[in-house]
Amino acid sequence: MGKKNISLLIPAYNEAGNISALIQEITTALAACQRYEFTVLFVDDGSTDNTLSILQEAAVPDFPIRVIKLSRNFGKEMALTAGLQSLNCDAVIILDSDLQHPPKYIPQLLEKWQEGYDIVSTTRQKIDDQSWTRRIGSRLFYSILNTISEFKMEPGTTDFRLLDRVVIDALKKFTERNRLFRGLIDWMGFQKTTIKFDAPARLSGQQRYSYSRLFRLALNGFMSFSLMPLKLAGYLGVSVILIFGGLLTFMLVDKFGSNAFGFSNIAFIIVSNVIMNGVVLGCIGLVA
Repeated sequence: MGKKNISLLIPAYNEAGNISALIQEITTALAACQRYEFTVLFVDDGSTDNTLSILQEAAVPDFPIRVIKLSRNFGKEMALTAGLQSLNCDAVIILDSDLQHPPKYIPQLLEKWQEGYDIVSTTRQKIDDQSWTRRIGSRLFYSILNTISEFKMEPGTTDFRLLDRVVIDALKKFTERNRLFRGLIDWMGFQKTTIKFDAPARLSGQQRYSYSRLFRLALNGFMSFSLMPLKLAGYLGVSVILIFGGLLTFMLVDKFGSNAFGFSNIAFIIVSNVIMNGVVLGCIGLVA
């Protein structure tokens, strides 16, 4: 039997200061995995520095380096999607280009894969340069998602993971544009195991994910893996119907009775419109 083919999928955006060191660490890590054939696929996510030129000039005798260039910066999730669509391998290992996903753990991922797992994921025990705001935000995200969603994501999980071919083929069938990549993988429910690691500080450059992008990614996660936001609209609609329906009933009784409060015609119109808005919200919840 021939060697199994393993691809390394690495999204990169303005990582010129890290690419050379990353390739060197990958070369060292793969030297201990002689039973496999490797291909390293970089997806340049519209970099504005010389990341692309460094990748195009990189030459490693032990494994080929391929590069996909996106026309602009689409974000990490779509860069991973673009790279995944081009793969034809027995398994893929996804890692970041900032060296916070240390390549030295690649042999461990492969060992777990050989034990029969379809997904070998990783969880960070700590990050050397993580601010307290990002740390608290991460815990809050996983806490909320695991509360409102039917499936659970392990806190601290990362995109640094190995996926078997069956998982790759399944992922290629998803067509969402706004996606949480690791969430989709965990949601599919393949045989999975996890290893833990400590993430070092970035070798060079700044964090690519701003707080606004992290917030949008979190919202995508909440809306993609839980019906609760839509159900809340339905609950709000039912509450509006009950409260203002009761108010309208009271107004009608007063109007055709003692007329003690003297509700005007415009008051009836306003309350009726609020009730109709409640009906719309309730229908949204019913659709959910």
